[in-house]
Amino acid sequence: MARICEVVFVSVTLLIWAASAADIVQQCPGRSIEGLSENVKLSPCKRSPCKLKKGTNQHISVKFTPENDIKEVKNHVTAEVFGVPLPFVGVDGVSICSKIFNEDGSPAACPLRAGNNYTYKDSFPVLSFYPTLQAKVHWALMEGQKEFVCFEIPVNIV
Repeated sequence: MARICEVVFVSVTLLIWAASAADIVQQCPGRSIEGLSENVKLSPCKRSPCKLKKGTNQHISVKFTPENDIKEVKNHVTAEVFGVPLPFVGVDGVSICSKIFNEDGSPAACPLRAGNNYTYKDSFPVLSFYPTLQAKVHWALMEGQKEFVCFEIPVNIV
């Protein structure tokens, strides 16, 4: 009986952990990207809201497959603070072509080819001058003015 209780406890704990991890990354309004939670990884973030500690680095990995050839990829990253989207300084508007890898882990180069699997890997500083607050980070990979990957992450900057 004790063994059954132990198995049930461990199973429930794992389910709760998996559910909280899946809530870290959210779909952008009006969008539905299949497998988004499995394809976007944040480290050291473990649960929502993601704690971004000032003076540390946050790591991100995004797997994606473009539907069209893409000449140049840039980040579009804003933090919604009191309903106002503010650029995430040091990350927003930056070209990421040098941070994209092929499925086998080798460096990819822009232009990216439609139908190929890629992974964007990056880290960014949580700068010490960022205010301590709760926000929603809107993160998009863009070609020109078009978002081809988009997700949102509730964060606490601490």
